[in-house]
Amino acid sequence: MAVAFLGGMTSGVSGFCSVAGAYVLVVAVVGLVRGHVAWARLRGRATAGLALAAAVVLAGIGGATAAPVERSTGLELAGPTATAPTGAASASAVPTPSPTPTPSPTATPTVTPTPSPTPSPTPSPTPTKAAPARGTALAALATVAVKGRAPKTGYDRAQFGTAWKDVDRNGCDTRNDILRRDLHPFTLKAGTHGCLVLSGTLKSPYTGATKAFVRGQGTSSAVQIDHVVALSDAWQKGAQQLDVGTRTAFANDPLNLLAVEGAVNQAKSDGDAATWLPPRKAYRCAYVARQVAVKVRYHLWMTAAEHDAVERILLTCPGQKLPVAGAVALGGGRVVSAPAPTTTAPRVVTPPPPSGGGTDPHFATCKAAKAAGYGPYYRGRDAEYGWYRDGDSDGIVCE
Repeated sequence: MAVAFLGGMTSGVSGFCSVAGAYVLVVAVVGLVRGHVAWARLRGRATAGLALAAAVVLAGIGGATAAPVERSTGLELAGPTATAPTGAASASAVPTPSPTPTPSPTATPTVTPTPSPTPSPTPSPTPTKAAPARGTALAALATVAVKGRAPKTGYDRAQFGTAWKDVDRNGCDTRNDILRRDLHPFTLKAGTHGCLVLSGTLKSPYTGATKAFVRGQGTSSAVQIDHVVALSDAWQKGAQQLDVGTRTAFANDPLNLLAVEGAVNQAKSDGDAATWLPPRKAYRCAYVARQVAVKVRYHLWMTAAEHDAVERILLTCPGQKLPVAGAVALGGGRVVSAPAPTTTAPRVVTPPPPSGGGTDPHFATCKAAKAAGYGPYYRGRDAEYGWYRDGDSDGIVCE
């Protein structure tokens, strides 16, 4: 009965009647079976039958009072203690495949537009290296070997023979040949068979400036003959391996010679294209093309820096032809009588050495004498004249 009161406390009348009915039902069933239940004061089956009837009444009351509550709360179908049929229990032991989930609509990704690259400034067109035309300096450059510079050991101007030798045997030295070719107009000394240039006008290829040439002491050096491929440069890039005759031809080859301003020639010294180029940019293509022609003819090489410098220039003028040069004809200018020697201040004349030898006791060459400020020497006037060879027979040495 304590349990019945507990049910009443938790579920009210419905709980009390249901629990009490269940209790009376159990007592009644035991009393009907045994005939009496001493602890429940059932002394016969008749009393047990009454108890059974009372249990039915209590159960009915409990059910009648509980149904409205269950319906009102909507829990009549959701009882957690509902017992599933046996078949259903067996079926639940078999793993039931989970239903394939319906894919949720995939969100369309937001595509961030790729920003268009900012166009970079169009670079200046780079000159092409492709297929240089035959006969061009650029095509010839490809045949020039590229090596390191050899030591300058053993170099001397004398390794290239006598200066301004008449290698083409036209009766005139190379210096005058180049002056006749490069000066316009020019005058020639009478009696020299159209060889000796007395004066002329140079349009300098290296600067574009106009320079007057007048033969004589203190004036001849205003116009000099430049070795386009310097002798020292050639010595360090293959000329050491040439014989003296070939080196002499190289030093006097019109292909390798240009009349230029003296000051510019001195500034160039023995530089190659990697270290010196003509100030006049318009002439650079022709200048390096001439260097290529000379190095091809004499099988000389270039350093990598020199080769790159020459190539860089020729790529701006890929059609630049490889120059050629031949012998320079005699004559062509106006023939005049030689002017009287310019009067100079008296100077001390060094007498010949006592031994009577025919060499300068102070200088081994005219070049050395001129570098020290001496010369030129005139036949019949200067004792020094006899110390040097008058190659062009004009009566003047160390000019």
